[in-house]
Amino acid sequence: MLRVRDDYRRAQLAIAALFCVLGFQYATWAARLPAIKTELGLTDAELGLLLMATGVGAAVSFPLVAVLTRRLGSRRLAVLSALFLGVLLLALAAAPNYPVALLVMCADGLGVGCLNVAMNAQGAELEARFARTAMARLHATFSAGSLGAALLASGVNTVTSSMTAHFATATALVLLLVAYANRGLLTEQPDAPPEAAAEPEPEPRKGLTLPTRVTIWMGCAMVFGTVAEGAMNDWSALYMKEVAHASSHVAPLGIAVVSVMMVLARLFADGWRSRWGDGRIVRFGSVLAGAGLALALLAGGVVPALIGFACVGLGIAAVTPCVYVSAARQGPQALALVAAMGTTGLLAGPPVIGFIANATTLTWGMATVAASAALVALCALRIEWAPAPKREGASAEPSVATGP
Repeated sequence: MLRVRDDYRRAQLAIAALFCVLGFQYATWAARLPAIKTELGLTDAELGLLLMATGVGAAVSFPLVAVLTRRLGSRRLAVLSALFLGVLLLALAAAPNYPVALLVMCADGLGVGCLNVAMNAQGAELEARFARTAMARLHATFSAGSLGAALLASGVNTVTSSMTAHFATATALVLLLVAYANRGLLTEQPDAPPEAAAEPEPEPRKGLTLPTRVTIWMGCAMVFGTVAEGAMNDWSALYMKEVAHASSHVAPLGIAVVSVMMVLARLFADGWRSRWGDGRIVRFGSVLAGAGLALALLAGGVVPALIGFACVGLGIAAVTPCVYVSAARQGPQALALVAAMGTTGLLAGPPVIGFIANATTLTWGMATVAASAALVALCALRIEWAPAPKREGASAEPSVATGP
């Protein structure tokens, strides 16, 4: 019999490979947007619509994801959707015109919605089965996948400008990651003990049901959290240049500070979750993000801005992992809805900030980000958080077993 630690580590690495696939696939086509624009002869507006097609596909995937998760289970859905996303890279490279590219990107959004729910369901199952925190580190591997895609794009461009060659290489790497992940993914609802097997379980309800009040609060927390996360990615550099009056060399440090702090926070957040619980981490983190950014906006200047951006990256990093874990405890339909609402926030956040900035100033637009972070803390007060598992590195309890 394998030790619990071995089973846990194998499943953790397999699920991490899924997160890596999603970040890698997204960053792969995003890195070639200039080439896509040139090859298809797109205007800036048409390119924006192309990006929106992906978001729309992900946002409307909720009913399909809920059904597929219930019928296939998160393991099979994760593998199939990851393979689908890999193949779509080849389809995008071969798209002969703009309408076909729009269809491909809309399909990509659907695939992202499916994989996003399935891999987070796997992460929640990992935590529940082994009673260890893991979700934050899994989300950190998404960023690692994005970094790997950026490095691959740079490397391929030094050899050839062919998008087909680039995307074919990326697809091959995606297939390898999926093959590795498939061996260690978890199957939901492990075999019940003999005494429990005698009691028949009620037949699950079919079709979509109205979300509970708790699910709505989780969805709202996810929306406000992703609004803050997405807006910082899109507007921090512009704020540094136009409001803080940073030089062209310093302005990009805004997004760099946010990204680095988010990755570091997610690497350590599982330990924090074990010690203080998900609810406290989300509430304290979102207050830190909102207050830190608000004070930075009031103070003005480059250094306060960088400190405020660091507070946002540090404070908002654990919101999505913790909310996904709580949503998964409510069932696949709740998880699918919360994921769709998170995608909506990620899409709606940057345009909303832009509209506010256009009507007032960019400072007020960034103040909306601070307010969104504060609203996460309010929503977190109404969410039923899971009890804190022990830390990943802790020794296994005797009660945890993998079977004879």
